[in-house]
Amino acid sequence: MNINWKPELLVPAGSFESLQTAVLYGADAVYLGGTQYGLRAKARNFDAEELAKGTAYAHEHGVKVYVTVNIIAHNEQLEGLDAYLRYLQQIGVDALIISDAGILEIAKETIPEMELHLSTQASATNYRTMNFWHQQGVKRIVCAREMSLEEIRETREKIDPELDLEAFVHGAMCMSISGRCVLSNYMAGRDANQGACVHPCRWKYALMEESRPGEYMPVFEDENGTYIFNSKDLCMIEYIPELVQAGVMSFKIEGRMKTPLYVAMVTKAYREAIDDWYYDPDRYHEKIPYYQELLRMVSHRDYSTGFYLGKPDASSQIYDQDQSQQNAFFVGKVLSNNGAQALVEQRNKFSVGETIFLLSKEGPLKAVQVQSIQDEQGQPQESAPHARQKILLPLPEEAEAGTILLK
Repeated sequence: MNINWKPELLVPAGSFESLQTAVLYGADAVYLGGTQYGLRAKARNFDAEELAKGTAYAHEHGVKVYVTVNIIAHNEQLEGLDAYLRYLQQIGVDALIISDAGILEIAKETIPEMELHLSTQASATNYRTMNFWHQQGVKRIVCAREMSLEEIRETREKIDPELDLEAFVHGAMCMSISGRCVLSNYMAGRDANQGACVHPCRWKYALMEESRPGEYMPVFEDENGTYIFNSKDLCMIEYIPELVQAGVMSFKIEGRMKTPLYVAMVTKAYREAIDDWYYDPDRYHEKIPYYQELLRMVSHRDYSTGFYLGKPDASSQIYDQDQSQQNAFFVGKVLSNNGAQALVEQRNKFSVGETIFLLSKEGPLKAVQVQSIQDEQGQPQESAPHARQKILLPLPEEAEAGTILLK
């Protein structure tokens, strides 16, 4: 394949703050959900006013906005959908992410000029299926997580050249065919296809023999417990050339329920990696350990390549712990900076004398020793102990508004 394009970096935005963070740290596009019709019911999401505000903010910075309308709809959920779709068009949303054929049909009838993307929830795994959806008006398909690089490459060769392919490159994986698990519905009455999954795959399980009630036998045990359904997280930072060669035009980050620190760090890592690969492939290969170190700092389970390099076995995909790992903690966000003193919103406690780090848009973390802390009235403090407290810190000018501080 002759590569003359740079892949899009598509970043999750579960809140307006996360959207701002994604934009600051280099997203080309963001995807987000309204308060209905999307598959992340527990994310903060965007009401009508916030959808308009978020879309305007993204567009002011040259970033596209894709809105999820990807539930598997029941009859009653079709009521009012047309008005909602017209509103999304009115505020300038760039595309809708859809998985339900009925919703797709309503969108085509209601807002025929809107670009439509097929969600990974639709489980498109072959070129015939993708060509079918393209004939229905879909401009882009999010590849099913269960596809390998080789399958994507073959599919790219056999689908219409006008059909774009998007694929997840980082984040949590589903232990089932994406979105088709019924554990949540059965065990908690919360439907994954309505965006309410409680992730029972992360729970601890044991076996009990029928004639021995109350005697629990672990399926597999280590010192932490048994987590037989627990998928590792996906990380493809070292396979950017292979993804592009396979024909993936949009790199999608999972995580609409993640923190702004997660959004900032992962966006930064993939932004630098994509740009380095595009402009200087040798530099990209040299910096892979650096990208990986950034990604190890944020909350994650052990990383894997998912299905991309072939069907995973238990050792490469199933994780034997329920706890995630994290090496960096969100301590503050810069609200403004005059070059000598910054107004910072605190997120976790830190004290005078401690070393914190600036997560700049480009380059490695920058260590800054906390020389002083003042409250908004200029009164000195030894620490910033209160969540969301606004404080004054001496920070370098490069710590622009929105910059994440961590330790």
